[in-house]
Amino acid sequence: MVHSSAKQRVCREWKEDGPMSAARARAMARDFMAAVGYDDEKQRDAVLLVVSELVTNALRHGCGVTRLRLSHHARGLTVSVDDAGDRPPRTRPLDPARPGGFGLHLVRGLTGGVEVEWGQGGKCVRATVPRNPWCEHEHGTSLPRG
Repeated sequence: MVHSSAKQRVCREWKEDGPMSAARARAMARDFMAAVGYDDEKQRDAVLLVVSELVTNALRHGCGVTRLRLSHHARGLTVSVDDAGDRPPRTRPLDPARPGGFGLHLVRGLTGGVEVEWGQGGKCVRATVPRNPWCEHEHGTSLPRG
């Protein structure tokens, strides 16, 4: 789900000199989540997995990452990865005998869906890790539901 900038609380993006590896992208995501107070371990792990999978797909199939954008808002954390590729992401049939092909299945399971937005010079692949409903009660914080 895409959220308007009016509903986004915090956003950080890296362009051009951005993540050249999934490990670097995960480090950027960890720093971002620490800055915005994402302290739920399960949610952090889900975000890191989504970052890793989308960046890895952009590196392998999309001619490299041109931008990584993380947006924290009332509904969760959106990971957006831009690349210069001209092919849409594709989910391969699950086959335990074949290596690879599980990434987009994992991302869809953690986020509820993947969106692709086409632009000049490539595409943006976006997925939102939903905010855990129990975080509000455990930590006593309340974000507006949008």
